[in-house]
Amino acid sequence: MTFSSVGPHPGAMVALLGSLLRLLVSPANLRELALENLALRQQLTVFKRKCPRARLRRADRFFWVWLSRCWKDWQRALIIVRPETVVAWHRTGFRLFWTCISWRKGGRPEVSPAIRALILKMAAANPLWGAPRIHGELLRLGMEVSERTVSRLMPKPRSHLPRLGMLS
Repeated sequence: MTFSSVGPHPGAMVALLGSLLRLLVSPANLRELALENLALRQQLTVFKRKCPRARLRRADRFFWVWLSRCWKDWQRALIIVRPETVVAWHRTGFRLFWTCISWRKGGRPEVSPAIRALILKMAAANPLWGAPRIHGELLRLGMEVSERTVSRLMPKPRSHLPRLGMLS
């Protein structure tokens, strides 16, 4: 299936936008009728898509959430999905909004890949140097990295000798 066969009919989209514009300029007593007309036209647009089964897109879901917020009788004109589904979409969007807002923005900045590579290169070239020595060399080069970060980024020592518990 290609994306070109999924797109809405251009005439249906123009009719939907025309209904939206009429809604904005209509008097208050015709507002209910214009909103119902807009809702029905949107559902017809979904049904006219050339898919085996009419599927709602993100824009369609957003439209129904918006309509449920600005029109009290929106459930009367809804045919495609159940009203509980639209309420669930609204709750999901609300949850996503607050999740995005509450993401952690603080903390230490991430160490650049160049500094990571330099730490690994210095540790490989000087196997007897520990984190304090490499940290001191990085400070001399003007790189602000904590000693703990250096020790965390250094390769772990591998012992080629068998463990004492396995000798018996």
